[in-house]
Amino acid sequence: MQELTHYLNGAHVKGTSGRFADVMNPATGEVQAKCPLASKEELEQAVAFAAAAQPAWAATNPQRRARVLMKLVSLLNRDMDKLAEALSREHGKTLPDAAGDVQRGLEVVEYCIGAPELLKGEYTDSAGPGIDMYSMRQALGVTAGITPFNFPAMIPMWMFAPAIACGNAFILKPSERDPSVPLMLAELAEEAGLPKGILQVVNGDKEAVDAILYNDTIQSVGFVGSTPIAEYIYGTGCAQGKRVQCFGGAKNHMIIMPDADMAQAADALIGAGYGAAGERCMAISVAVPVGDETADKLIKELVPRIESLKVGPYTSGKDVDYGPVVTAAAKANIERLVQTGIDQGAELVVDGRDFKLQGYEDGYFVGPHLFDRATKDMDIYKHEIFGPVLTCVRAQSYEEAIGLAMDHEYGNGTAIFTRDGDAARDFANRINVGMVGINVPIPVPLAYHTFGGWKKSVFGDLNQHGPDAFKFYTRTKTVTARWPSGIKEGGEFSIPVME
Repeated sequence: MQELTHYLNGAHVKGTSGRFADVMNPATGEVQAKCPLASKEELEQAVAFAAAAQPAWAATNPQRRARVLMKLVSLLNRDMDKLAEALSREHGKTLPDAAGDVQRGLEVVEYCIGAPELLKGEYTDSAGPGIDMYSMRQALGVTAGITPFNFPAMIPMWMFAPAIACGNAFILKPSERDPSVPLMLAELAEEAGLPKGILQVVNGDKEAVDAILYNDTIQSVGFVGSTPIAEYIYGTGCAQGKRVQCFGGAKNHMIIMPDADMAQAADALIGAGYGAAGERCMAISVAVPVGDETADKLIKELVPRIESLKVGPYTSGKDVDYGPVVTAAAKANIERLVQTGIDQGAELVVDGRDFKLQGYEDGYFVGPHLFDRATKDMDIYKHEIFGPVLTCVRAQSYEEAIGLAMDHEYGNGTAIFTRDGDAARDFANRINVGMVGINVPIPVPLAYHTFGGWKKSVFGDLNQHGPDAFKFYTRTKTVTARWPSGIKEGGEFSIPVME
């Protein structure tokens, strides 16, 4: 049985708390490793290392810091297959999807190479008589991030890349369900030239999270996960005087207008709804066709596509569409919500409840499901399922369709499929959701824009990556300078007289 470690001050360090979490193989249901769960004392040790290393790193000019990130990009590309395989082994997603996880994180590292430009301040000459004024963006100090199981490469890089580019030290508390890739990322960062103590990995559960929140040295905390935990971390962290950004749950709607290309819309829904077994905060889990005729056409296109999906372990090859969900508890929750949908009167058009994969009967595989004629009072509509379940809610008009998305408590992402530019423009302007796709099903912004939802999908006023990340991980200091006049004339040798 492999025993994983923390990564502290440039070294793998065994856990000392005596507490461990099982790291499962989701395809087989077998325990493949033990992950140490840090105590408060272990977290404080990481903070001490970070606090000692950070001042020298912040004093390193931003161009030299950017060169470390440039080298890290090269190493990530070199080890892409190795990282993807480790990610798939613990998370269960397919190899192409795992490589995409790494790639989308790598792109944020690439963006952060521009730190010398992004950290430039502002200057005003002659703000007053003999007065100049300028502002600087300075590192916060020691920062921390708490990241989820579903993107164990991408989201850690979304956090630590801008943090260290700005001159901070960063302590990563990844999900204990798939911690190997975060440990590998820390090793690669130091191979790229990052000083010891600037990026550390502390594995843990709520005890480690609370140790982060109540540690006075840690200046900021980032989090991605469920909304209840996001609310807890945001409230607790802010009460402790920290800068906090938290990203929570989602229930992403895709509106299909009568003029949309139904085959294109169906293809989009298949990838966005069932990719990664639906374990994405940007997954489309609600399809909203406008009009019964549109809905009937859409269902007709969807059913054969869903029934032909290939579900299996990542080892079965690159033609697997999606793999298992991450834990037995996740599988049970999906099955419970599916049964709730049936009990509450939704029509189960594609029933994946009896799905079994020969040779992997103990794995956490969930067959694809499609509900039709669901209503907004049903649990399958109100709650985030986080599984391969697509729910169709029929709307009789555009206004009803947009109202569904606007009235939902979550506002992470949304999409509209249409050929009508006026409808698309109106949708983009009116919708109260943070990321909008027009004929694009998963509108995750590229690294040089920012990622973030609205409503109960986000807590905090700054988004992830893009320019907002450099604002989040720095403080602005403004200097007003005035120098006495007359010094430049030099000394006077005549006897001073009264004028």
